[in-house]
Amino acid sequence: MNRHIKKMSNQKRSSPPDVIGTGLHTGWQQLSNSCSSISQFLLLPFADTRELQLLHFCLFLGIYLAALLGNGLIIITIACDHHLHTPMYFFLLNLSLTDLGCISTTVPISMANSLWDTRDISYTGCVAQSFFFLNLISTEFCVLTVMAYDRYVAICHPLHYGTLLGSRACVHMAAAAWASGFLNAVLHTANTFSLPLCHGNAVDQFFCEIPPILKLSCSDAYLREIGFIVVSSCFVFGCCVFIVVSYVQIFRAVLRIPSQQGQHKAFSTCLPHLAVVSLFVSTGIFSNLKPPSISSLSLNVVVSFLYSVFPPAVNPLIYSMRNQELKDAMWKLMTGYFYAVINFLSSAYH
Repeated sequence: MNRHIKKMSNQKRSSPPDVIGTGLHTGWQQLSNSCSSISQFLLLPFADTRELQLLHFCLFLGIYLAALLGNGLIIITIACDHHLHTPMYFFLLNLSLTDLGCISTTVPISMANSLWDTRDISYTGCVAQSFFFLNLISTEFCVLTVMAYDRYVAICHPLHYGTLLGSRACVHMAAAAWASGFLNAVLHTANTFSLPLCHGNAVDQFFCEIPPILKLSCSDAYLREIGFIVVSSCFVFGCCVFIVVSYVQIFRAVLRIPSQQGQHKAFSTCLPHLAVVSLFVSTGIFSNLKPPSISSLSLNVVVSFLYSVFPPAVNPLIYSMRNQELKDAMWKLMTGYFYAVINFLSSAYH
């Protein structure tokens, strides 16, 4: 009898922890299931009325076609003209490739949503868009850093330009830039989308990007991404310091050139790159480090447009506006294709 009572009391003392543990396990399992049940995300629309949506579609269509034409023309011109097979134009080709990929990752989906009056994107599509955008934007920044080194060697060490920037060295630096962007995108995308999402599926952005997705995650899980953010910030800061130091050395070397014509020629090769870097870095820093007091959905959309859509469309204009060699090659290419088409049509007619 005493043994039976003792057994019953032991069962009563041990049962509450089991119930609590089971309840906690069930709660976490339900939370995990609710988070993993998200099949799509809702993107931030540019406009609410149908007229403004169609206006947004037409505006983005014009910007996208301009970016396709400008960057595509630069890529084809550099690839076809053997006079442009130099390190500077090789890196410019890589920059145009990243610009073309970056704007093709974000703009077509936003255009389709405005045209069809929807704002949803599938979970897989959101993951892919976040990965490719971060991959291309990180690669672009690495390419801009390498281009600063190219201008530094060309102006400060012109006699060693062929040695320091040979064809093999250029390929290795370009491959390192693309590999760095890919690795950064893999780490951030895999870590971000492995977090449980506890705050719905509405993204405060017109495309899927890592920071708005992180705002949807649970507060305790959000801390897991801080380590990767710190590493990426250190990398970006190092690239910015390298670019600034390179241009300080470039300006010092240019100011020592005795002739004013030589200074003007040296500056003309650096100003397009410096303008692109300034536009890219300023908009990116303001987007990620702006004070919360001035943060709003409309401002976030405008700033994200400035660093994700505007530079790919403007960069070809910046580089071709002051580069006579590139403009001559483009004109030669276009006139050559035009005369080839005319000759083909005339021969087919006769």
